[in-house]
Amino acid sequence: MSETPPAPESNSSSDAEFIIRVQEKISAISDHDWAKLSGASKTESSIPYNPFISHAFLIALETSGCAIRETGWLGQHLVLEDNKGTIHGVVPGYIKSHSQGEYVFDHAWADAYERAGGRYYPKYQASVPFTPATGPRLLVSNSVNVDAARAALAQAITQLTQQLNLSSAHVTFGEEAEIDALKAAGFLHRMDQQFHFRNDNYATYDDFLDTLASRKRKNLKKERANALQNGITIEWLTGSDITEEVMDAFYVFYEDTGERKWGRPYLNRQFYSIIADTMADDILLIMAKRDGQYIAGAINFIGGDTLYGRHWGCTENHPFLHFEVCYHQAIDFAIERGLKYVEAGAQGEHKLARGYMPTITHSAHYLPNDSFSRAVADYLEHERAEVAHFGTILSEHSPFKKSRNA
Repeated sequence: MSETPPAPESNSSSDAEFIIRVQEKISAISDHDWAKLSGASKTESSIPYNPFISHAFLIALETSGCAIRETGWLGQHLVLEDNKGTIHGVVPGYIKSHSQGEYVFDHAWADAYERAGGRYYPKYQASVPFTPATGPRLLVSNSVNVDAARAALAQAITQLTQQLNLSSAHVTFGEEAEIDALKAAGFLHRMDQQFHFRNDNYATYDDFLDTLASRKRKNLKKERANALQNGITIEWLTGSDITEEVMDAFYVFYEDTGERKWGRPYLNRQFYSIIADTMADDILLIMAKRDGQYIAGAINFIGGDTLYGRHWGCTENHPFLHFEVCYHQAIDFAIERGLKYVEAGAQGEHKLARGYMPTITHSAHYLPNDSFSRAVADYLEHERAEVAHFGTILSEHSPFKKSRNA
């Protein structure tokens, strides 16, 4: 892992000859070139902007030292160019020496592979570090045939995996539209589940409540009222409101949660200063205050049509405050801004009662070892069926009126 590997072989299509090179740092790719790729720009992309695959977010992970070689995230970003050097696609990717910070769990695979005498790490990971949010992973521009470009990038991942003699390659939280290209390149399809809120053109939160069954509606009204007892108030902070002082307060909350969940936080304080400087308009801090002091908060990222909830923490425990700050206030903001969705992060069946419905997420996995690949394929076939069945069961317990569920 000490040297940048040779680039995979070039690929060609009827539209253009594609050349693949490997770049260790996102910062080596210009913001101008990056902005032309899918979902990476507010103005130049044909699909809704995704802040997590923006140039600014990925560089912040790199510059702050959160996702670098020393933390087990060696950048190996695949860049797709034509023969004139024009960039038409990128895969944000890393060689990983562990499986932390991914949220698509393969620890059992690693154990099985190593018990059989193999070496599971290092592996290749195409993802946004520490971020379980769906978005493009095979980023391409509209200047070439999108299907051909995706196919070239998918094939390049498999070639790089083979050239470096890696156990596997993983594309996690990818767009469903990318799965066909990955499967055609030999990847296995994995499904999981999150809970997302869908804004059906509500004008107010009360409009949303009106779509719920009577008992569920009363429960949420009571929950929200109880959360704001004891003089607690809520602030929305974005843009120039996000000062270093505010970030200091939020980072205390994040550290507390990170230490309890993972043993240590994945993101350092410098990361938050960088994004506050470079992408403050994409950030929403929902902060709870009591007696003039911040006592809890959640950070969200604002996309083209989606509000993405990420981290939460507190220094005081109050009943229902977590639900208010993380879920109800996020819905309020999405309705006010006209955003179509709220993605509130990984896991959490408790979100269902608060209007967040089960939603399938997708990943793809390339395993060069044939016997290992067959075993995992059999496992994934059963897992996909279980995920789909469980989603159906959860949907039957939707808080919405039966007419909405029909």
